[in-house]
Amino acid sequence: MQVCIVSAGKSRESSHLTELCKAMAKGIESQGHRVDVVSIYDGDTRLTIYDYVVIGSEPVSFFSAKVPELLSRFLEQAGTVSGKRCMAFVTGGLRKNRTLLNLMKKMESEGMILKFSEVIQKPDAAAAVGRHLNVERNI
Repeated sequence: MQVCIVSAGKSRESSHLTELCKAMAKGIESQGHRVDVVSIYDGDTRLTIYDYVVIGSEPVSFFSAKVPELLSRFLEQAGTVSGKRCMAFVTGGLRKNRTLLNLMKKMESEGMILKFSEVIQKPDAAAAVGRHLNVERNI
């Protein structure tokens, strides 16, 4: 299966989120899947070719529950995402559960089918989630 992990950080230099995305990628790869990690700042990325999409985000500020506005534009320009099975995760912040809810609403508004969501704060937790994430199609 082809999996894409999208890093939706508050800035291009969101090193903690990038570290979590890479750790999750290693966990998913350990299941034998091909994984690409992309950033919403990279530009024109098509999600149409992927079987499963993971979107990781962080709040725009510590006290905020908003996800980066660029994520909406990224999803609009990412090809056909409606009907894609996906996972959402956030890194933390004061209102991390509300941030996760906002991310999930944004993904569902694009027609994505959420299979799993989580608050992940450490790379080892991200790798563990990746190792146990069911990206296979349920038949």
